[in-house]
Amino acid sequence: MSAAHLAVDIAGETLWLLADKALYWPARQALLIADAHFGKAATYRVLGQPVPQGTTARNLQRLDQLLHDYPTGQLIFLGDFLHARPARSGSTLAALQAWRSRHPDLQILLVRGNHDRSAGDPPAELGIEVVGEPWPMGPFALCHEVLECPGRHVLAGHLHPVFVLRGRGRDRLRMPCFSIEPAVTLLPAFGEFTGGMAIEATIRRAIYGALDGAVWRLA
Repeated sequence: MSAAHLAVDIAGETLWLLADKALYWPARQALLIADAHFGKAATYRVLGQPVPQGTTARNLQRLDQLLHDYPTGQLIFLGDFLHARPARSGSTLAALQAWRSRHPDLQILLVRGNHDRSAGDPPAELGIEVVGEPWPMGPFALCHEVLECPGRHVLAGHLHPVFVLRGRGRDRLRMPCFSIEPAVTLLPAFGEFTGGMAIEATIRRAIYGALDGAVWRLA
């Protein structure tokens, strides 16, 4: 059975796995996103690579839709908000500023990831609070990379997990997924132009796929 979101119980809290590769915490009205990588395509174009245009605009449109669908008081980015320093100027920054102007009262928190450390913190005019990892919130430790946080369940990204569905012959489908283990939940990368690392199901790891407007348990 699949749906636009799927409720799971983690660390005594009910969280919703969203089909659009995000996590929603209803009790806190918090929307969590990992690995947006805003400006990644623009960074590649600066290097002369022929990559798709419009990825930042599409990612922000998706984010707008999530904020419309799920009452959100706090938006939390689990690292890698900006991809690299070129994203701090030009069309990427202009798009982010226009998006922020549509949500002036939204509290936004960024847990620094590895790309944030190289790209630099978001410009102050975006009104984003930036913190280091791990960041405690209820029973969770909000991280970018997977860290050991005794006594807390880690919510993280960084690895861009995908699950490979295998059909007959050489048929393969790489599907963004959530990975849930007793102490760690990995979120899929929210950004469109991000790639992914294939992970396997284990006895201690549940896999939930997110694709085409639906999320469901795969293994």
